[in-house]
This record gives sequence, structure tokens and C-alpha cells, in this order.
Amino acid sequence: MITPFRIGWLLLSLTLYTLIGYGVSRPQFNLLILLYGLSFWGYVRITRPLWSDASQPSITKPEPDRFLFLAALLFRVSLLAVVPNLSDDYVRFIWDGHLVANGYNPYLYLPSQIIHTPLAAKAGLTDSLYQGLNSPDYFTVYPPINQALFGLAALLSPQNLLGNLIGLRIPILLAELGTLWLLISLLSRFGKNPNLALLYALNPLVILELTGNLHYEAVLIFFALLAVWLYLQKRWVVSAFALAASIGTKLLPLLFFPLLIRYVGWKRAIVYETITLSVVGLLFVPFIDLDLVKNVFTSLDLYFQKFEFNASIYYLIRAVGYVLTGHSIIKEAGQFLFVLIAFGTIAIAIWSRGETSSRKLLTQLLLTLSLYWLLSTTVHPWYITSLVAISVFTPFRYPFIWSGLIILSYGAYQTYPYNENLPLIGLEYGLLVGFIVYEWQKQKPSSRLMNNV
Repeated sequence: MITPFRIGWLLLSLTLYTLIGYGVSRPQFNLLILLYGLSFWGYVRITRPLWSDASQPSITKPEPDRFLFLAALLFRVSLLAVVPNLSDDYVRFIWDGHLVANGYNPYLYLPSQIIHTPLAAKAGLTDSLYQGLNSPDYFTVYPPINQALFGLAALLSPQNLLGNLIGLRIPILLAELGTLWLLISLLSRFGKNPNLALLYALNPLVILELTGNLHYEAVLIFFALLAVWLYLQKRWVVSAFALAASIGTKLLPLLFFPLLIRYVGWKRAIVYETITLSVVGLLFVPFIDLDLVKNVFTSLDLYFQKFEFNASIYYLIRAVGYVLTGHSIIKEAGQFLFVLIAFGTIAIAIWSRGETSSRKLLTQLLLTLSLYWLLSTTVHPWYITSLVAISVFTPFRYPFIWSGLIILSYGAYQTYPYNENLPLIGLEYGLLVGFIVYEWQKQKPSSRLMNNV
């Protein structure tokens, strides 16, 4: 239905996304908060009827709201030519892509070691590109699906920055289109209102961070949902291939392996996961080298033991560590939290009563991801888009609240070098935890949650 309110909301939102995407830089935090706050207000207003409890199947079978889904696509397409201004990760995408397009293995070279070499000149790796890298002394950690897409974009536009960026963005746009179709299909299969997909489709964080700032969580989410959809179609082998593609984009879905065992049983899970890991291994074959594993795990190890941003529980542990030891304990805390995540993931998989179902599995996935991000040392805004995608299938709405609050983490970039604003982080997590407690009590976990998990 097209109404004056909807037209006004569409024009306002389109204007806000355009201003943020093309005109706001990270140091302009106050302007970013204002514009993002207005876009999130519009998002809440337009999706408000969908925020009610969705734990029960819909009695009626409403049709997808074409106007709002087309609006979601329009917002994304409007960002097609954006040069990301809230994240500089795309520079590494371009860097790796040039290496791949010119036949070099991106896992073997530190940017800082090759910048002034004939290899860099042959691959088109310029000083200006190097200056934009945020981790020139780290080996790349992006899995092979990413590398293939990076290389394709560089191959199609080797000299033009905007052309390269558009080449990087098109797979994200296609993945988002596929995700919307899968969300609608899966919601309909579960007997839910397919318009619940709009909670993801119109979410400002999803639109700006994935399409706008070129984060490949969009591809991860698409392949993960595709794996679920294919599995429900009893196409288990193809589903394993899709899950492997998701892992080949980002390693995050490896967290879900214990849940697969709980959901499908040991025998089938072992076969399914073996196929999945075998395909992941095959994806790495074009890059295979004796130094590949060492270099990737070196960077991953440094990531978990050195990087820290917008954390919650870890920052509390860090504060205690400073008091007790007088120095940062990120190495010890990172190892402890990693073990805690592993045990917590297994505990969530075991914590299930009654008959398993796809809906219960999705609720457990939400809890697993929530645990992971709450215990992580680094939580960039785009990381939680996967929570937003999963939560549309559950009665929980805290991921949407978090998607509005997490923009406060950009307060760190008001200065250079960046310095985190701990009061803002405290405000973010204080409000988030408050809403989680409220929602937890509202859901009556003693009865209702156990029926969904």
C-alpha cells in the first residue's frame, strides 16, 4: 500500500542514506549520530507492527509488502558508487584483489614487505593504496571466496578505483537480494509472516555497513541461509556446499557445528560436516602453500590477542586485570574467553529439551552468536548483522536494539589515532543489557524459551 506517510518516509530515508554514504566521514561523529538516529527512527516507525512477538506461526498468510521490499533494494542501489567512509577495510580488499588478479598468492605477502618491490609495481599496488591500509604488517585473513571476489573486481577494473569498488559491491548487492528471497521463503515455510524479513531488509546498520561500507558479511549470511533452505529441501549435499561457501567467506559458521550434531544426530552430522570441511579445503587449493596456514593463523592469533574494540565483558575483565597486574591482560583474557566461547557453544547445543525443530535451531543459533560477540575482544558494528538476520525467526528483538546502539562505537574515531570513548561504550551495553533483561523476563524463559530452544 502506498500512502503519503510511506512516500515521506521513503524520501527521507533515501536522503539520509545518501548523506551518510556519500558525505559523512568517521571523525564527524555528531553528524553521523544525528543522521543515523533519524534513519533508525524511520526504520522503527515503518517496521513497528513487526516488532511484536513472532514466536508463534501467523494465522493469516499475508503477502510480502512489495513497496517496502522495493524500498530496501532502492536504498542499497543508491549506495552503488559510494567510496566507504566509515571503514577502511575495503583498501585491503583492493590490495588482495590486485595480487589475485595478477597471479600472486595474497596469503604469502606482507604489504609492508612488498610495497617497494617489482612485485608491487607489476600488481599495481601503489603507495597511495598502501597508505590506506589499516594493517600493513599483518597477513591477510580473508578466506578464499572473498579472495576470488576481490580478484574478480580487480580484474574487471584494474586501474579505476570507483570501478573496482563497484565490482566489489555487486556481489554484496546480489547476496542481499538472495538473502531477502531466502528470508521470505524460510519465514513462509515456518508459517510466519514473510514481512518479518523487512526487519533485516530495512535495518539501517545492515544497509550502511554491508552495501555501503563493503563488508562481506552479506555473502556469509546469504550462503548460511541458503544452506538452511537447501537442507530443509532435503538436498543435504548441496546444503553442505553452501555452508562451505559461507565458511569460505568468513569462518564464523564453524561455531554452529555443535548445533548441527544436536539437530541432525551424530552420524548425519559427521557426514555433513566432513563434506563441508572437505569443500572448504578444496576452496583453499588454489592458494595452497606451506606458509599459508602459518601466516593465516599468525594473523588470527594476533587478532585475538592484540586487537580490542567495542568489547563488553572483556573490557570489564581488562579493567580488573589493570587493577591486579598494572598492565593489559589481553593475551591471557583472550585465551580464557576463547575457551569460554567453546564451552558455551557446546552448552547451548546440549541445552535443548523436547523434539528438535528448525525454529528451535535458529533460536539456538541466535544465542550462540550473541554469546560469541558478548565475549569477543573486538566487535565492529557490521559484525552483528548476522544477529539481525537470524533474529527475524525468533521472538527476540535485542539484536535490532543493538543495531541502533552500536553506532556509538564510532565515537572512537573523533580523534586520530583513534581513542575509544568508554562512557559511550558503557551506554551502548548498559542500554542493551537492560533491554535484554526486559525482553528475557517478557519471554518468560522458564517456560517459553525452553519451548523455543
